[in-house]
Amino acid sequence: MHSVDQYTLTRIRCEMHLVLPTVTSIVLTQNLYDVLFQYVIDDHKEELLKKFIERLELHIKSKSNTPFSAPFEELEFLNEGLAELRLLNWMEVPVTVFSLEINNGDEEVREAVIDELRNLMVVRPVPNSNLLYVFPANIPRL
Repeated sequence: MHSVDQYTLTRIRCEMHLVLPTVTSIVLTQNLYDVLFQYVIDDHKEELLKKFIERLELHIKSKSNTPFSAPFEELEFLNEGLAELRLLNWMEVPVTVFSLEINNGDEEVREAVIDELRNLMVVRPVPNSNLLYVFPANIPRL
């Protein structure tokens, strides 16, 4: 186990996310795709939906104990499909976005820092960035 190096968390913004209900499965994800497909009216929006579902499936397969969420801004392409997600028990949750800067850190050190942060708060790293989503403390963990 690595000793955790010095790091800095910088609060970037707070944004509203839709959060996946805690009971889910890959089958549910396929059903979700079928339900939301009706709200996709062009090829570009279909591609956005496929990427969203792919991220959701990867999250479910990872067996993460942190919630899956997506910012409203990323889901605006669904239009009325957002109401459908709410009907399917997706919760609206304020999520705070932080930037994580690590002094002298490689990927292993980054993972050690994130593990330490997970002991302190409900946090999920944003893939391919130095950003972290931090959820309210009372949100159910998976």
